[in-house]
Amino acid sequence: MLTLLLIVLAIVGLLVVMRREAGAAPAVGVLAVLGLIGLVFDAPVIGFLLLLVALGVAAAGLPALRRLWLTPRVFGMFKKVAPKVSDTERTALEAGSVSWDGQLFSGKPDWNALLSYKDEGLREDEQAFLDNQCATAAGMCNAWDISIERADLPQQLWDFLKKERFFGMIIPKEYGGLGFSAKAQSMALQKLSANETLMVTVGVPNSLGPGELLMKYGTEEQKNHYLPRLADGREIPCFGLTGPRAGSDATSLPDTGVVCKQTVDGKEVLGIKLTFEKRWITLAPIATVVGLAFRLFDPEKLLGDEEDRGITLALIPRDTEGMEIGRRHHPIGSPFMNGPIKGVDVFVPLDTIIGGQDMIGQGWRMLVECLSIGRCITLPSGATGTARYALGWSGGFTRVRRQFNVPVAEMEGVQEPLAKMAALGYIAQATVYQTANLIDHGEKPAVPSAILKSQLTEFQREILSHAMDVHGGKAVTLGPRNYLGIGYSANPVAITVEGANIMTRNLMIFGQGAIRCHPYVLDELAAKDANDVKAFDTAFFKHAGLIFGNAARALTLGIGIGKPSVPFDAPAAAYAQDIARLSAGFGLCADAAMASLGSALKKREMISARLGDVLSNLYLASMVLKQWQAGDKVAGEESLLHYSCRFLLHRAEQAFVEIFDNLPNRALGKVLNIVVMPLGRRWNKPHDDFARDIAHRVSTHSALRTKLLRNTWDQDDGEQRNPLARYNALLVEYERAEKIYRTVNKAYAKGEIAQTALHPEARVEAGLEAGIVSQEDAEFMRTFEKEVLEMLTVDDFAYNEFATDKSTLIDHNPAAPKAPPVNAEESVK
Repeated sequence: MLTLLLIVLAIVGLLVVMRREAGAAPAVGVLAVLGLIGLVFDAPVIGFLLLLVALGVAAAGLPALRRLWLTPRVFGMFKKVAPKVSDTERTALEAGSVSWDGQLFSGKPDWNALLSYKDEGLREDEQAFLDNQCATAAGMCNAWDISIERADLPQQLWDFLKKERFFGMIIPKEYGGLGFSAKAQSMALQKLSANETLMVTVGVPNSLGPGELLMKYGTEEQKNHYLPRLADGREIPCFGLTGPRAGSDATSLPDTGVVCKQTVDGKEVLGIKLTFEKRWITLAPIATVVGLAFRLFDPEKLLGDEEDRGITLALIPRDTEGMEIGRRHHPIGSPFMNGPIKGVDVFVPLDTIIGGQDMIGQGWRMLVECLSIGRCITLPSGATGTARYALGWSGGFTRVRRQFNVPVAEMEGVQEPLAKMAALGYIAQATVYQTANLIDHGEKPAVPSAILKSQLTEFQREILSHAMDVHGGKAVTLGPRNYLGIGYSANPVAITVEGANIMTRNLMIFGQGAIRCHPYVLDELAAKDANDVKAFDTAFFKHAGLIFGNAARALTLGIGIGKPSVPFDAPAAAYAQDIARLSAGFGLCADAAMASLGSALKKREMISARLGDVLSNLYLASMVLKQWQAGDKVAGEESLLHYSCRFLLHRAEQAFVEIFDNLPNRALGKVLNIVVMPLGRRWNKPHDDFARDIAHRVSTHSALRTKLLRNTWDQDDGEQRNPLARYNALLVEYERAEKIYRTVNKAYAKGEIAQTALHPEARVEAGLEAGIVSQEDAEFMRTFEKEVLEMLTVDDFAYNEFATDKSTLIDHNPAAPKAPPVNAEESVK
C-alpha cells in the first residue's frame, strides 16, 4: 500500500513541478524526500528507485552538474540537426513583433495580457469619414457598370477619392494625409467592400507600397516631395515585386540593377541601369510613380568593395525613359487596375533608392517589416467587409423569397448556410478589429498577418459560395441588378495575392511561428551561430522545462484537473479555459514535431500546415473572446459566440487528430494523442439549435443583424441603388406582411378566394374583394410586393448584347425568305 502511495505522490508531485516549470531542484527534492520515506518506512525497493531517479534528474537537470557532461554533448548534436537559417529567412524571422501568438506558443496563455490592449474606438474624424465619405464612394458603384461596361471606376469617383484623400489614409496629417489608425483604415475598407474594385483600388496604396515604405525608410527629401502628392492623389503609386519567375518566392527575383555612371544633360551621374520584368502589379496601368524591387550589383566597385549589394528598392517616375508601362492584365471577376511593367537598361540616379544609399541591400527587410502590418489590414478587411454584405444580402433575400408559401429562410437547408455565414463573418470581424487594435498599440504582428490573410480570405470564399447557393438564380444571372455574382467570381484574387494561401498555410504560419514565436528556439539558434555553450545551456534546458510543463498541463487539463482561472464571464470562460488546454497541447506537439523531424520539417508541409491550423484556430477563437469581453452585447449574440467558438475548437481538435495520425514516428503520435486528448475529443460541430436561432435573427429586423451590419453602407442614398438598404427596409415591414400572407394563404386553402389567385399579389386583391384584407393592408402589400418582386428580378439583354465582335454573331432563327410572287399563267401550265 505504501509503495502505491509513494508512486502516486511522486507522479502528483512531479506533475505539479512540471506544470509550474519550477526546474530540476524541486523535482529532485520531491523524489529524494519520497525515496527516503520509502527507505525509512519499510518500502526499500520503491525508496531506492526514487532516490536513483532523483540522482538522474540531478545529473541531467542541475546546471552545475549537467554542464560538465550533458550540455556539450547535446550542443554537438543540436548543431548537426538544427535547420540552417538563411539571411533572408533570418530577416523575415526578425521582422515584426510577437504578442498573443507568442502566448499561444508558450502553452500557458496569459489572458490578462491580451485584455490589457484596451480599445479606445475610432476618433471623431475617423467615424465621420466612415459615415460620410466612405458611404458616398460606395454609393457611386455598380458592379456591372464597373466590371462590364467601363472596366474602371467612374471618373467622378476617381476625382472624389483623390479629393477626399482616400489614398492617404495611412499618411500622417503633417504630410497632408488622414493619419488614420489601423482600426479606422480597416473599417473604411470594410465599408468600401460593397464593391471589390473600389476596395482594392483604395486598399493597395494604403498597404504595402511606396507610401508606407517612404514613411518608414524614406529620406526627408523623398518624404517631403512624395507624401503630400500621394496623399492628395497627384501621384498614384504602384509597387513592382512579383514577376514571371518570382511570385511567392520573392527573394528569387531575377530583376537586376547595375551601378554605373552615365552622362545626363552633359553631366556625369552615378546611378543604376535597371533591367526588369514585373507582372500582376496593382495600379501599374495608371501609376505615376513606380516602386521597384531588384537585386543590385556593383561590378566596378563604384560604391565599395562588395559586388552583390542585395535586394534594393527604388522609386521611379512613370515617364522615365525606357520603362514600358500602361498595359493591363484582366483580373478574374474584377477590373481593378493591374498590369505588367518592363524595362531594359533603364537608367535612374542613385537618389531614387528609397532611403538613399544607406538603404542599399535592405530591401527585403524593408518589405517584410511593412508586410507584417499591411497584410493584417487590406485583404482581411476586404474579406470581412465582403462577408458582412453577403450576409446582409442573403439574410434579406431568403426572408422575402418565398417557396411553398413560406420564406426560404425558414427552411433548415437554408438556415444551415446562413448560420455558418454569420459565424464566419462574426469571427472575421472580431479578428481583424482586435488585431488592428494590437497594431494601434505598437505591435507589428508578423505571424498573425499570415493567419488573417489566409484564414479570412478562405472564410470569404466559403461565405460567398453559401451566398450564391441561397440566392440561386438571382445570383447566377449577371446584370446591373446582380450585386453578388461578380464579387463571387473575383474571390480567387484574394486567395492568391500577398502570399498564396497554399504557401501561407503550409509554410509560413507554423514555419515562421515555430522560430519567431517560440520562447526559446530563436535563442538556441543564436547560441549555435555564436558557438556559445553557456547561452545554449540556458535556452535549451528552459526549453526542456517548457516541454515537460506543456505535457503536464495538457494531460492534467485534459482530464479536468487544475483548470486555469480566466478573466471572462460565464458564456466565454469555458472556451478560454479550453484554449489554454489546447495551447499546452499545441506547444507540446510543436516541440515534438521539431525534435522528431528536425530540418526535415520544412519539407513535411502537411504536418506544418496542420500545426498552423491549430495555432490559427486558437488565435481566431481568442480574438472572438476578446471582442465578446470588450464589446456591447445584443440579444442573440450569445448563440453566435457559442457557434463560433465551438466551430473553431472543433477545427483545432481535428487538426490535432490529423497530426497524431500522420507523424512519421507512429509511437510518438500515439503518445501525444494520449497526453493531449486523454479523454478523446471534446468539441462537436455547433448544434442545430444555434443555427436555427442565428439564421432567424440575421434574416429578420433584429438587434443581432443590426450589429453585424454596423458601419456598412446601409442607406439608399447613393447615385446607385443600395440592395442592402432595400432589404433592410423590407425586413422592417416584414412582420406586417407575413400576417397578411398567412391570412390570404389560409383563405385560399379554404376556398374563400378564387383558385385562380396563384401569386401573392393576386391573393391580396382577391382577399380585398372578399373582405378578408382591408384597403389599408392591400395598399401596403401592393407597395411591399412591388419592391419584393424588384429584388427578385434578374436582368435580360438584347440578343446581340454580349458579342464583342458583332460580325461573329450567328442568327439562329433567321426570318424565312419571302416566296416570290406566283405568275398566274405559269401556274395554269
